[in-house]
Amino acid sequence: MLKLKKPVSSTIRTLNAIVALAVSSLQSYSLLPPTKSAQQWDVFETSFTSLRKYANPFLDVQVDVLFRSGDQQWLVPAFWAGANKWTVRFAPPIIGEYTYKVKCSDAANNELSGKVQRLIVSKYKGANPLLRHGFIRISADKRHFEHADGKPFLWLGDTWWKCLCKRMTWEGFQELAANRKSKGFNVVQIVCGPYPDEKTMEERWGNEGGLPYESIKFDKVNPKYFDFADRRIKLLVDSGIVPVIVGGWGRPQGGGTSTLEQVGIDGFKRHWRNLIARYGAYPTVWIVGGEAKDEYGPWSELAKYLKMTDPYHHPLTYHAPDHPRLAIKDNAIFDFDMVGIGHQGYETATRTLQLMKSCLAITPTRPALCGEACYEGHMQTNFQDLQRHLFWSLMLSGAAGHTYGAAGIWQASVEGNAGIDPVYDWTTWKESMNYLGSTQIGIGKKLLEEYPWSRFEVHPEWAEADCFAAGIPGKVRFIYQPKRGIYNWGGTVVKNLEPNVSYSAYYFDPATGRRFLQGTISAPSGEYRSPGLPSPQDWVLVLENAGK
Repeated sequence: MLKLKKPVSSTIRTLNAIVALAVSSLQSYSLLPPTKSAQQWDVFETSFTSLRKYANPFLDVQVDVLFRSGDQQWLVPAFWAGANKWTVRFAPPIIGEYTYKVKCSDAANNELSGKVQRLIVSKYKGANPLLRHGFIRISADKRHFEHADGKPFLWLGDTWWKCLCKRMTWEGFQELAANRKSKGFNVVQIVCGPYPDEKTMEERWGNEGGLPYESIKFDKVNPKYFDFADRRIKLLVDSGIVPVIVGGWGRPQGGGTSTLEQVGIDGFKRHWRNLIARYGAYPTVWIVGGEAKDEYGPWSELAKYLKMTDPYHHPLTYHAPDHPRLAIKDNAIFDFDMVGIGHQGYETATRTLQLMKSCLAITPTRPALCGEACYEGHMQTNFQDLQRHLFWSLMLSGAAGHTYGAAGIWQASVEGNAGIDPVYDWTTWKESMNYLGSTQIGIGKKLLEEYPWSRFEVHPEWAEADCFAAGIPGKVRFIYQPKRGIYNWGGTVVKNLEPNVSYSAYYFDPATGRRFLQGTISAPSGEYRSPGLPSPQDWVLVLENAGK
């Protein structure tokens, strides 16, 4: 018979004590915030609920979340998500362990001044190039864009200014995004704020959730509007398209004053803080204002606030209706120059080129590109031949990319509702989605990406005065020869060729992508004239070092 060394009652008390200690330990452990996980560059989202209620949460309290990893930190604004909830979105730039802690301007609000929590970030495992290579930034040479890992980014944008409104349905937005993705577009310029050519608080500004704000001073937000806008911005990112977000239109609208003057600088700062909180965790680019300049309000002050508030320091510019270095004179805060001056056919194309070249000649050096010119189909003008001319003349003159636009798309025009007064044209977005110009400049981008385009130098001396030339000396040359009229098969003149280099040459049809081989050429005299063009139109002549 087994004999117990201790009385049964003593043993039971000991066991009870052990169980109590274990339960106590488990309870203490359960009170610790759980460690969360995320992937690099992808959006980590979490929310905080306040027991304290505010009359106007958007105006009465400011909530931020401080993320830390090693000696780096990011102060990320949170947005009021409705009721008593604030949400933060964070895109971790580096792999490893983070801590984060919510901070509130109301020190007495304990729920919004929480404990330190942990976040473990692993490498991104998906296929989205915007997340695989990281956010867009300015390259070291200050001439083009690149991803965070250094991969060059050739900006090909489309103009969707009013496409967050309800005229553009969710199904239509998805269809248009798929169309642009298939053609090689990787940027969409879209207004998330007051629209061009309409009064600030017009009903047609709204989406399925209503208007963004309940007053023109932007002091009472409507979260439902932004909830519906969220899924559209996210869809762009999921499609590999960078959302270039415009905070509002700059020039005077209905009422005779600019939107910034109507809303006020404080209201616009609240608006931009909300946009940064909502969309800063995406691989985005900021346009502080469309057609903005000094006489339309303190846009420079607003840009400085935006830059200070954005924890990621995304590239920032403004859509300039004049010379980008002069329309806002205090513009050192901007990262690149964007020209957007009108739609007067080849006259606008020539002026846009002049302004862009002027920007590229000014220090400090910045990337420059066309952000708006000659929308295809605008008042039944500016069709595909002009779109090709714009793209190739600018790209071979040093542009960091190009933004296209089409009648019907930028204002989200639908049958019976052109989305603008007075009506420029009745083209719907569905019709203009299939304009040939968008396909043809997409073909041009794909050709450039076959080569080290980010290393191209501008060399006008390689061609005749009406042509555009760029490339890498001794390696590759691109010459764009604009159309010279019907029945003109006159060949391309290539100048200043290296006498000891042979080139394989072909004509690239910028309208279809066909290639017409020209064989191997060399020019001991330094000049070569092709026997003739494949047909009388515009052409891109490509020369590659035959020795490679």
